[in-house]
Amino acid sequence: MGFLSSEKTQVGEKKQKINAYNILILFLLAPGSITYGYSAAIIATTLGQPSFSEYFGLLTRTDATSIFGATGGVFFVGGVIGPLFLPWITDRFGRKWGVAISLILNAISAAFMAGSTNIGEFIFFRFLAGASSFMLLGAIPLLMNEVVPSTMRGGLVELHAIFFILGFAIASWAGFGFSFWTSGGMNAWRPPLAIQAGWALLGLPALLWIPESPRFLCMKGRDEEAQAILFKLHSDADDPEHTFAKAEFYQIQKQLHIDRTLGSGWLHLFRKPSYRKRVFLACGLTGLIQSSGDLVINNYGPTLYKNLGYGLVKQLLYPSAWLTFTLGMSVIAMPLIDRIPRNKMVAIGLWGCMSTLIVEAALVANFVPSTNENALRAAVAMLFVFQVFDTAFLNGPEWAYLGEMFPTHIRAKGYCLAMSMLALVNIVYTQAAPVAFATAGWKYYLLFILLPFFGGIIIWVWYPDTRNLPLEELAALFGDQDEVAIYQAEIELDHNTHTIVDNHHGKDGTTFIENRQSV
Repeated sequence: MGFLSSEKTQVGEKKQKINAYNILILFLLAPGSITYGYSAAIIATTLGQPSFSEYFGLLTRTDATSIFGATGGVFFVGGVIGPLFLPWITDRFGRKWGVAISLILNAISAAFMAGSTNIGEFIFFRFLAGASSFMLLGAIPLLMNEVVPSTMRGGLVELHAIFFILGFAIASWAGFGFSFWTSGGMNAWRPPLAIQAGWALLGLPALLWIPESPRFLCMKGRDEEAQAILFKLHSDADDPEHTFAKAEFYQIQKQLHIDRTLGSGWLHLFRKPSYRKRVFLACGLTGLIQSSGDLVINNYGPTLYKNLGYGLVKQLLYPSAWLTFTLGMSVIAMPLIDRIPRNKMVAIGLWGCMSTLIVEAALVANFVPSTNENALRAAVAMLFVFQVFDTAFLNGPEWAYLGEMFPTHIRAKGYCLAMSMLALVNIVYTQAAPVAFATAGWKYYLLFILLPFFGGIIIWVWYPDTRNLPLEELAALFGDQDEVAIYQAEIELDHNTHTIVDNHHGKDGTTFIENRQSV
């Protein structure tokens, strides 16, 4: 099958470009990404606040360790359930509505957590925060994947990761700052949780200036709206004929013509072998990336630094600095993501995380507790080195990679299944973390050493590289060569001829063209 990659395809002598409108959309989605990051990270400093433990009487309760684990784990329980409802919204009402509903639920959860008067109430709304946060985690990159240029998709969708890491950092610094608010008494833990609602409410009016996904609009037969949006997305002074916009519009139309003949229900994701393969690859990707151990380090940072012998101030300071460093690494990673094969980049990231945790485990096993300050500093440093691999090589390509694994008519369902898998894996890790660190100590790191080792091999060998191809052409990489509408550019000296081809293959491998439409 000889389709042309958009990385290599040139129409005339022009290449796809990004314009100010693309950038505006991505930045208007930023509050939503920050909301997820802030919601996920604020629990770390909240649990580290003495006022939180005092208010809920956790200092004297015999089940305090289990409650700490529950406050972290219930967030991910919500994260398993929430995304499963998201496709009903995004496939029926639009990608934007998926973001909007998620933001509203998150704001409600933040308000009630900040006002909680008993631990049961707090845990329930922490569950709602998890459901809405993981809905955001899926809804935002789902929209991003469908509006950015294909040749820069990985780097641009990485902005989602940059902004939610910014949310992590803001939450950590907010918690650190409020730890010095002594006049707040036993209520000092409340304001950082209330700030979460502010980010969600900021994201809602921003949606007014964000267009709907042209792929969703075409899926609903709203072709004129879709074409108008594509013209704006591909607006370029050097392309007054809207060449790329027209090519993408007709390719989307023809691909959806094929997709409408295929099943799109939840069960179809598991009945059709090629779709089942995509589900396993997507869920495997998120499961293995979370097995790097990053969220355990993030959510229980103060506990880790306490175990290393540091006082309360440094227990809150170091996680904040760690997340700020992470943010910088995310920005540095942007230009790399579309240059390195997706599968190899993720595999290298897993092995890099594994290597740093080997050193970390050795330092903790031999020097904690001890008075060897150099060893303790080295243990802290390794957690920062860990982020070089975790942020640049894992969080970088993950969000575009997941969107590239599914065709438009099942993309929301596939993406959200992967989000549920991400949350499910983290239930195990975060729920076990307090008890594991208290009883097994450094041996808990062994789990995050063994899984990335084998996971890196699996991804390197069996996962495809999906860089730089239009979303409509990626089905061929997953065994669906006969379900691809291919855009071909026939370039001549005096004029361009652009065609959309419904390319189907007979059982003997013979290719025949069912329909050809000029652009």
